[in-house]
Amino acid sequence: MEGELKKQLLSALSAILLAGTMFGAASAAEVKSIAILTPEEGTDYGWNQQGVDAAKAAAKAAGVEVVVAQGLGYGDVRPTLRELAEEGASLLIAHASGYNTAAPEIAKELNVPVAIVDTPSALSKGLIADYTLSGHEGAYLAGRLAAKMSRSKTVGIVVSGEPPSWNSQSSAFAKGVKEENGDVKVIYAVIGPAAYSDAAGGKRVTESVIAAGADIIFGQGNGSSFGMLQAVETTKAADGGKVLFIDVIGDKSPIDKGFLLSSVVWNIEPVYAAMIADLKADTFGTKSYAIGLKDDSVKLLKTPQIPDDVWGDVQKIREDIISGKIKVEPVFEATAVRALMSDVKE
Repeated sequence: MEGELKKQLLSALSAILLAGTMFGAASAAEVKSIAILTPEEGTDYGWNQQGVDAAKAAAKAAGVEVVVAQGLGYGDVRPTLRELAEEGASLLIAHASGYNTAAPEIAKELNVPVAIVDTPSALSKGLIADYTLSGHEGAYLAGRLAAKMSRSKTVGIVVSGEPPSWNSQSSAFAKGVKEENGDVKVIYAVIGPAAYSDAAGGKRVTESVIAAGADIIFGQGNGSSFGMLQAVETTKAADGGKVLFIDVIGDKSPIDKGFLLSSVVWNIEPVYAAMIADLKADTFGTKSYAIGLKDDSVKLLKTPQIPDDVWGDVQKIREDIISGKIKVEPVFEATAVRALMSDVKE
């Protein structure tokens, strides 16, 4: 009788373990597709394109399908979020700060996981994750580079708004400039509160910063960055020489006409890959995601405009950041960022 009871207990235990294994496999299999929503087309060599490309790469690596909904603008995306959720997307990536109210609402309404930006306080296990990414370490390097190469000892920062990601890079760039050369002036200009796609505004504001003496522009703007680049290409510096442009997130080398000095390039694929893994492990919505120099998810672009000796110096600074010798802390508040600048233009 005792032996029979042991057999029954062992059989029951095996069934429980088998069920657990099958449940784990089912949980992993639940991530069948992901969807990414972007306000502009994924052809901007920046925020939208990097997001779309990263989502495709992460999905391919994980063996899941990806749906791209691009060019949605900055208005109400609830209908699109609902449609994608109802079509079976296992994760909705709301790739714009303007979507960080609508997406959590849809997540709670339809019980579908969403990823948003610029709202770290919104984390909700299994439902809402935030990826307020910061390229501040790369922006610090860009500041050191700009200070080394500015002829006029005046550089400009032009932004299409003041979201946390832009703020952290603006502050780090200014810090890098000042630590390289305290005599270099930093002019800070904002196109508008949410002028991400305002190319005309980007051109106008950048021209005003150049007129104030800047010969290097650090531009953060999504679609508006094309206007910034146009201003750099068509406007001479005070000494009659070339103005150079430092971009962010993407690589505009394919369309550069010799004015691109560098870019703080982001690789978002590891972030989306981690989200998919967290969904499978039931840890989605429990942590934030980061990018940085150490794993090359943030890196400074080398262009022909940068002399080899200057690039070598910048790479040494990069190693000092990675080792912890140089600390670059992100500053996310706009008021704190403005306090770091030599001159603020509205």
